[in-house]
Amino acid sequence: MIVPGYRDHPTERWDPIAPVDPGEAEDFLRQCYLENPRLGPVEPRLAIVRAQIAATGGYAHTTEELAYGAKMAWRNSSRCIGRLYWRSLVVLDRRRARTADDIFSLLVHHLRVAGGGDRAGAIRPVISIFAPALPGQPYARVWNEQLIRYAGYRTDDGSFVGDPRNEEFTAAMQGFGWQGKGEAFDVLPIAVETPAEGVRLYELPERAILEVPLTHPEFGWFAELGLRWHVVPAISNLRLTIGGVQYPLAPFNGWYMGSEIGARNLADENRFNMVPIVAARMGLDTSRESTLWRDQALIELNRAVLYSYEKAGMKIADHHTESQRFLTHLRNEEKAGRPVPADWTWIVPPISGGATPVFHRYYEELDLRPNFYLDPEAQALAQSGTRTCPFSG
Repeated sequence: MIVPGYRDHPTERWDPIAPVDPGEAEDFLRQCYLENPRLGPVEPRLAIVRAQIAATGGYAHTTEELAYGAKMAWRNSSRCIGRLYWRSLVVLDRRRARTADDIFSLLVHHLRVAGGGDRAGAIRPVISIFAPALPGQPYARVWNEQLIRYAGYRTDDGSFVGDPRNEEFTAAMQGFGWQGKGEAFDVLPIAVETPAEGVRLYELPERAILEVPLTHPEFGWFAELGLRWHVVPAISNLRLTIGGVQYPLAPFNGWYMGSEIGARNLADENRFNMVPIVAARMGLDTSRESTLWRDQALIELNRAVLYSYEKAGMKIADHHTESQRFLTHLRNEEKAGRPVPADWTWIVPPISGGATPVFHRYYEELDLRPNFYLDPEAQALAQSGTRTCPFSG
């Protein structure tokens, strides 16, 4: 998706009882005000922030600082190929929300805004930033790794219905009382945890879930597979850090690159594993690897994804176009005198990598701030609903 990666994103532990680092706050503010001269001189603002940190251990971002800091975090995300659009990020300030009901309502609104609202399919990059973590205090969070994910059920014969990746999380949600239909594309509930209310589960309303049934431009039988996928990939368990202030609940989305669905989500053996099924329906020779039946089936699976989204009027990117746009982003940032951190293993698409221009070059991996991080606790909750750390929200 045109956002940083999820479960495999680099983890970083942070000390939830430590005060904000004044140096990190100053670095951010100086850069923010330098890139936004309309905000005025930075020195008066620095004096206020230093005093707040000395008195309370933290400080509050202005609306402008929050919005630009979130955009900088996207710009600094080394695993995102779609950073050309970082300035277009819609930032929703949700820092006043406290109750689980309020948080869930705003998450639904996020999906509606991201999905284009009345213009369904006009996907917009959106981030909703909820209250920051205060030193030594519990905080609100969402357990899910994405706001929309499909359940995974293990059957009596050991096979799976749905997404095997989410088997443990599905079981954890069932332990809280949730019951899905037991079908391949059951949307999991949202698990919202707040300090005052603990964990509460919420079912997303249909209006918040844009999905596309998958068909193929040539193979009529493809529709019989009953495949579909959702449109808005909203990551919900990464921690946003801006100027030393930590935002554990800051779900954000871009839009999908087709290969993420067609070459990973639907293709990986530990996911929906559709490549052998498509190959069989195509009548390919699967008796040996040298027939390249996997490659043929994978290409057609990806063609189906792109064709279906475009036919439904839902925004999606192909890996060749997005690779070219990433190089445009590199050139833009070089002109601005800024480094561009990039993880080659994530920037290069999972299909036809060598045929894309991003393959044939090296990149620097830098930990620039602001940025997004996956905490071990958040990783465990999203995977299995199991805590690993003593401190939690």
